[in-house]
This record gives sequence, C-alpha cells and structure tokens, in this order.
Amino acid sequence: MKSKKTIQYPEHKPAALILKETVALPGLGLSIPVRAAKAKLSALLEMVASGHEITITSDGKPKAVLSPVNKRSARRRFTGTWERIKATPVQTEGPFAEEIIRADRDGRGW
Repeated sequence: MKSKKTIQYPEHKPAALILKETVALPGLGLSIPVRAAKAKLSALLEMVASGHEITITSDGKPKAVLSPVNKRSARRRFTGTWERIKATPVQTEGPFAEEIIRADRDGRGW
C-alpha cells in the first residue's frame, strides 16, 4: 500500500514549498506523478541537488528517475580484445551496407 510522505525543503526555503504529492513506493523510494512533477519542477530540481533521488510515475508505473549528477555511475569502458574483434565473422552474403545505402539514396532521388 502506498504511504504518503511529505517532503519539506531545507530551512533556507519558504515553508510554502512542501511537496504533498510525493509518495514513498517500496523499491522505488520517493516518487511523484508526472503532472505534479511538471508543476513543481523547480522544487524537484532543488531536492535532487540536495541529494534525493526522485522517481516520476505515470499511471502508477515508474517512467523516469531524477538523480543528482555526481551520483551517476561512470560509463563502462570497452574491455574487448583484439582477438575477439578478429574472431567476429565477416559478412560474405546478402546485401552489404553500401548496397543498402545506395538503394535508399536512389529511391529518394538524391
């Protein structure tokens, strides 16, 4: 069952910026419907900047997550080896990329 959770901004913000639309969902944490998120985007960005992670939902299903920039994980680097690349089979039959592109361009009249 959803439990309503009211989040209040830090002391330097006015008390009028209380988000009553937020709900704590199990497994997702703090979430807010998309309509409320559109109306309170500035307030949500302030919360995210202070370290909170917020899930935006539509029809009760999670659609997006707002998270602080410094919390993002680093991109994974390619760890493949030259031997693995050489072992990839070479295309020997069927239409090749050049033929497909040429046929597409000819069909458009370029």
